[in-house]
Amino acid sequence: MNITVMDTPRAMLEILARPVAERADALRDLIAPMYEHVPMPGDPVDLHHQGGGFRVDADDPRYVPALTRLVEEDVVGQIVASLDRASAALGDWKQPDEVKVLFMLGNPDDEHLMTVTGGYYGMGGAPGWLYLIGWPSDDVIGRIAYCAVHELHHQIRYQNVPWVPMVGEHVVSEGLAEAFVRELAGPSAMGPWSTMVSGSPLDAAYDKTVAAFELTGYDKTAAYVLGDTMARRFGSEPVGIPDMAGYAVGLRIVDAHLKASGLTVAQSTGLTGPEILASASS
Repeated sequence: MNITVMDTPRAMLEILARPVAERADALRDLIAPMYEHVPMPGDPVDLHHQGGGFRVDADDPRYVPALTRLVEEDVVGQIVASLDRASAALGDWKQPDEVKVLFMLGNPDDEHLMTVTGGYYGMGGAPGWLYLIGWPSDDVIGRIAYCAVHELHHQIRYQNVPWVPMVGEHVVSEGLAEAFVRELAGPSAMGPWSTMVSGSPLDAAYDKTVAAFELTGYDKTAAYVLGDTMARRFGSEPVGIPDMAGYAVGLRIVDAHLKASGLTVAQSTGLTGPEILASASS
C-alpha cells in the first residue's frame, strides 16, 4: 500500500499568508480532490467550516502559531510513521493500493469539535482517503497520528468485510478500530471517544444498541454510534444515545470477543459485526 500524507500544515500556512478574499479558493483547491470521492452536496469550503475547520473568511491570531507548532513537531511525519506500523501489523489482510491523508486545522471556537469530539476526529469512509481534523492542544498533538491509524483500520477492514449499513456493524467497526490503536501503541494512544460515556449511561446505551443491532440505514447507524447531538446535526431521529457512546459500546463488545476467542484485534479484523457479537456473547 502506498501511503501519502499531504503536507497540509505548510499548505495552510501559505493559504493564511494570502489576502482573506483569496483564501476560500486556495482552500478549495487543496481539499477538492478528496471531495471528488465523497458524495456530499455543497461547496467544499462550506463543508469544511460546517465540520469544524478553521475559518478562511476572517483573520485569527491563533491559527499561524498552531500550524507552526504542527510543522515544528513534524505531525506529518508522525502520521506517516504510525500508518506504516499499522499497515505492517495488518499485513495478513488485503489492503488498498493507495491511501492519501488530508489533515485540516480545526476551529478552536467550534463547540462540537472542541467538546463533543474532544478536539479532533477523523473520517475514513471515502475510498483511498483519510480525513483528519483537530486543534493542536497538548492532548491532541500526540494522538492525531493514532486517529489516522483508527481510520486506516476502517479502510483495511472494508477491503475484507462487506460494508453493511447496520447498527451492529458500524458500532463494532468503531470498537475494533479503537482496540487496534490500543494494540498497536497502548491505551494512551486511544481517542477520548471510547471513554466519554461510562457507568449506568453506558450500560443503558449498550442494551439499547444490542437490541437494535440489525437495524439498517446510515441514518440509524450514525444515531447509535455518534449519539443524539450528531443525529440532530445530520437530520436524523435521536434515539436516546449519549454523545459518542457507540465507541464505548463497540469497545465493550470487542473486548468481550477478544477475551472469549483469544484472538488479537489484528486477527479479528476480517470478522463481521454479527460474528464478533456472537463471540462476545458466548
